[in-house]
Amino acid sequence: MAAVEPAGPRELSNTRRRRTVRLRTLLIWLAVVPIVAMGAQVFVTAHGLLGQSEHLREDVTGAERIGVPVHRLIGEMQAERTMTAARWAGASVSGDDLRSRRAATDRAAAEFRRSSATGPAESEQAARHLLEVKEGLEDLDAHRERADAHSGGVDGAIAYYTNLINQMIGVYQEQAFSHTQDADLAEESRPLFAMLSASEMLARQDTILALAGPSRELAFSRFGEFINAVGAHRYLYDTSVLPYLPAEERERFEQVTSSQAWQTKTRIENAVVSDHQDIASGVKLPGEVSGWRAAHEKFAAQLHKLTVDKSRSVLAQASHEADELEEEVYWLVAGSSGALFIVAAVVVFTTRSVLRRLNGLHERTVTVAEETLPKVVAQLQQGKPVDADALPTVGGDQDEVGRISDAFARVVAVSVDGHRQLAAERQGFGMFAAGIASRTGNLVSRQLTLTEELQDSCGHDEALLAQLMRSDQLTVGMRRQIENLLILAGGEIPDPHTEPMRVADLLREAAAEVEDFRRIERQSLDEVSVEPQVISQISHLLAELLDNATRFSPPRSKVVIRAELVADGLSVEIEDRGPRVTPASYEEMNSRLRSAPPYAVLAENAHRLGLFVVGHLAQQLQAAVTLRRSVYGGTSAVVVFPKDLLVPTHQEPSRDSAQSAQSALEQPSPAPSGPPPTSHALRRREERKPELVLHVGSGLPVRRTHERSQETVEPVRALAHEGGSPPPLPERVPQTHMAEQLRKPRTPEVTVTQDAATPEEVADAWADYEHGTQTVEDELRQDQP
Repeated sequence: MAAVEPAGPRELSNTRRRRTVRLRTLLIWLAVVPIVAMGAQVFVTAHGLLGQSEHLREDVTGAERIGVPVHRLIGEMQAERTMTAARWAGASVSGDDLRSRRAATDRAAAEFRRSSATGPAESEQAARHLLEVKEGLEDLDAHRERADAHSGGVDGAIAYYTNLINQMIGVYQEQAFSHTQDADLAEESRPLFAMLSASEMLARQDTILALAGPSRELAFSRFGEFINAVGAHRYLYDTSVLPYLPAEERERFEQVTSSQAWQTKTRIENAVVSDHQDIASGVKLPGEVSGWRAAHEKFAAQLHKLTVDKSRSVLAQASHEADELEEEVYWLVAGSSGALFIVAAVVVFTTRSVLRRLNGLHERTVTVAEETLPKVVAQLQQGKPVDADALPTVGGDQDEVGRISDAFARVVAVSVDGHRQLAAERQGFGMFAAGIASRTGNLVSRQLTLTEELQDSCGHDEALLAQLMRSDQLTVGMRRQIENLLILAGGEIPDPHTEPMRVADLLREAAAEVEDFRRIERQSLDEVSVEPQVISQISHLLAELLDNATRFSPPRSKVVIRAELVADGLSVEIEDRGPRVTPASYEEMNSRLRSAPPYAVLAENAHRLGLFVVGHLAQQLQAAVTLRRSVYGGTSAVVVFPKDLLVPTHQEPSRDSAQSAQSALEQPSPAPSGPPPTSHALRRREERKPELVLHVGSGLPVRRTHERSQETVEPVRALAHEGGSPPPLPERVPQTHMAEQLRKPRTPEVTVTQDAATPEEVADAWADYEHGTQTVEDELRQDQP
């Protein structure tokens, strides 16, 4: 068998495939990312709004918890400061009134302590101010005792009350809406703090005028404080209170400023500023100051009520703002959730729609690529028609998936058209090759005919006869190569046999096709015959394997072919003693035997076309061909033909029939008119004459087999055995495997009548034939290396 070089391990590619992300994952991320981004944005926005609302709630709670008690405590401290200053100046202030006033201040201070202890401060600064106020209230009793004893001076007592009131105003500002992020609320709370400061300025004026006492005399420093307080409260009301009050509150404030008490206050302030008298100890106030106390009590109550209402209005607005913020958060969350749900639904619907269409496109493309297109290509290669409905068509869709589907349909159409053109070219090449083979076969047929004629005419020249037999064998090999060309071109070898053939005869016929046929040892272990329509194909298949075995094994080694029945049919094993073949080579050769390769592979392995021919024939016969290592180290080819190709063998003619034929042969006959025929001429007469060349519709050649006449062969065999000479050499039956197109038309020969030679003459002629054959064999052995 032909040795095949191992292909060797394939080089591993160093190029790593780039990791790709599935389209489903990309679409899911496309849906998840905007949803998560929108959700995060909604969360951040809602969290900010909720924080702002919570901060407003805390401001409202702090203002109600600290602001109201502080505001009340401020009013009580201002009244106690004024009463303390009046008593220090010698005004008519009874002890009961002072104690009552101080008791009211103590109640307000106790309420302040309780409220400040129930919650944390808004900031570190507010906590520091709150602590300062508490510490200042701890010293309130001590300063009262000093004021009652007139110890330490009136300035120290008044300064204690003033500082403590300023700290309380600071606490109120820190606890009530000092850190709010709402611009409207900050704008609304701004006049409230200015009103507290302006009320403190008015309270200081009241305290300074109380220090004047019945004498109406003030030191220059206190007179300056009075002037500053007048200017400060007027400035605050004009710039920080009145412009920022709503219309309703501005109207109420104007009612206060247009009241008789407020007019009296303004007249007294103007009189003090313009009508005072400078004295050595300070300033002598005009007499109008006597009406200050009554006017102050009236407008102070109205301003206090206006300040309290403003504080409550700010708290109500802050609470409303907090409610609106919470409601805005609820609407934001609800609307965003609905929007997210709609977006998610749209994204999911779109994603599923796209994935469904892509999955459909994937399934169609995979089906076309793995099933439909290979089937269509196989049909085209076999010359069968193709169902156009099985191929994808252009739908004309305008979306991306539709355009991809149409592009794939166009690609498939181009591929099918290309394979159709290749199949047409292959069929044309097959017909072209069949035509060339037919013409070449005619020449080979003429060469065989000429060789046979030369053998007939030069039968007595043994040297020339040996050369002619050599030429005959080479010509037979040429004919087999031409038939190989027909097979590889896609044609078949129709068998012209009409009767089954015994396996033993089939093995002999296949061996006769090989040039080195003398090395072949045939063993037919079972009596079985082969269907007539496959005789030529089986013979050609076995001849190719035998030729391969003889060419790739040592010249003097034997090639054994044995046939026997097995469970699956007929097993024919051809065993040689050729060189060792690697398992990879066996696997490669067996793969070539199992499937017909394309022309590209045939062109690359043109020196091993025998295996491809065997594979084609095995595929046509549905036979299994396997190459493996034999026990002798060579190669063993096992061919298993199916049972459908086998028929039982008919019994040979009985001995009586053979003796009758022998008696008929020994009967006297008329003397020949010429020289006795040679043994080769006798053999030519025993063969049936070839028929004319015929051409079938497909253009492929058709073989016919010529059967020998049993009536003449048996007697000759009997004579050969009686003479004690060795059995005859394998003989090629002329034109047995020749394609019908390759046969040259021959004129029918004249029917040969029964030879009239005596048995002795026939025996002598046969002896001459045996002697010539033995001489040719000896010469052929000498020619072989």
